Amino acid sequence: MYYKGKTVFITGGSRGIGKAIALKLASEGANIIIAAKSTEENPKLGGTIFSAVEEINAAGGKGLAVKCDIREEEQVVAAVAEAVKTFGGIDILVNNASAINLSPVSLLPAKQYDLMVDINSRGTYLVSRHCIPHLKKSSNGHILTMSPPLSLDKRWFSHFAPYTLSKFGMSMLTWGMSEELRKDGIAANCLWPRTTIATAAVKNILGGEEMMLKSRKPEILADAAYYILSKNSKETTGNFFLDDEVLAKEGITDLSHYSVVPGAELMVDIFL
Repeated sequence: MYYKGKTVFITGGSRGIGKAIALKLASEGANIIIAAKSTEENPKLGGTIFSAVEEINAAGGKGLAVKCDIREEEQVVAAVAEAVKTFGGIDILVNNASAINLSPVSLLPAKQYDLMVDINSRGTYLVSRHCIPHLKKSSNGHILTMSPPLSLDKRWFSHFAPYTLSKFGMSMLTWGMSEELRKDGIAANCLWPRTTIATAAVKNILGGEEMMLKSRKPEILADAAYYILSKNSKETTGNFFLDDEVLAKEGITDLSHYSVVPGAELMVDIFL
């Protein structure tokens, strides 16, 4: 029960991967802050910060719903302050919030570019910046960012350079923090899926129901995060983890139960 009493700040955790991680850690009694914008349910997306907290409490954790647009620094500052006031500190930060648009430079509207940069790379910077003072006080502080391994392969830039820039920005900031915070004993790692994951983004933006059926469930990332975040923060930092590799190191090689359709041919995720 390593996570009992640990406090975890998750951005964009009202649904999908963020909520799956929250529920996994809550099952061992973690305190979970769900910092996201969703206060009213969108039928296409599902879930709010309040419904996520209800599930967290039911799973055995203690949840705190905080309305927070991570593009707004004053809201980030307030959310972090509320987390610390409620639970006494922060042990783990999961940078999960993300926006996606796979349009090329020639077609992407400026507002969509700004949205991705503001949420993905700038948001990761902003939330990390304000959580770091509290992570320094933790006995095993961790930052885990849901972003891909860095690559200069032209295919990731030629088709959707703006999104690539924003996601690689998340990875570069985390890679930098792993060295910056090494002296403080804070780990900073990235985690990315081998396959597409069955989330609202995959269904509504990337490939519809067909791609959902070729995807794995968010629980595979939750289980991978579970193992990463329990490691010694002084020894496990500066990594670009892939979910299946993390599980393999834990002796878990049968991943069939993570597939939406067991036995289906799986779609490899972008950036891999």
